[in-house]
Amino acid sequence: MKMSRRAKRMDRHHRRNKGHAVLNLVSLMDIFTILVFFLLVNSGEVQVLPNAKALSLPESVATLKPKETLVVMVNHNEILVQGYRVMDLSRPLPRGTTLPALKSELQRHAERSKSKVSNPEEPFKGKITIMGEKSIPYTLLKRVMATCAESDYPHVSLAVLRKNEKPEGGQPL
Repeated sequence: MKMSRRAKRMDRHHRRNKGHAVLNLVSLMDIFTILVFFLLVNSGEVQVLPNAKALSLPESVATLKPKETLVVMVNHNEILVQGYRVMDLSRPLPRGTTLPALKSELQRHAERSKSKVSNPEEPFKGKITIMGEKSIPYTLLKRVMATCAESDYPHVSLAVLRKNEKPEGGQPL
């Protein structure tokens, strides 16, 4: 059986292009560029506090997002500053309104932060976040806050878990 010229041309074309996959890299690069820009723009809104599995934070309906600050974690056993153990709470606490070991650690962090400031005329803001377990005594939390205030950290924030409010319709916000 004789093949027409068109059939021969199509056969040659299919044999020539057989097994060669063509990948359009320009479109792929465009997609990845858009994805990178999207991730860069949206990564600025994320604030991650240290994950303390031993802590159960109280719940709140707060809407403000936390800012990056020095973090003090308080549970029944210990006090941690930026993840490093400062005080052991299984021993009796010293008398007074402040906690000396915590105070010296906070002052060390404040001095380090003051030395890193590029503009010496700009005052040190002294912002700190306390992550306290919801079942710790209020007197301990009060002493930790007093110690922060005396250690050049007067702007104290308390970390909480965001609780979903249920309006009258029954749907969470």
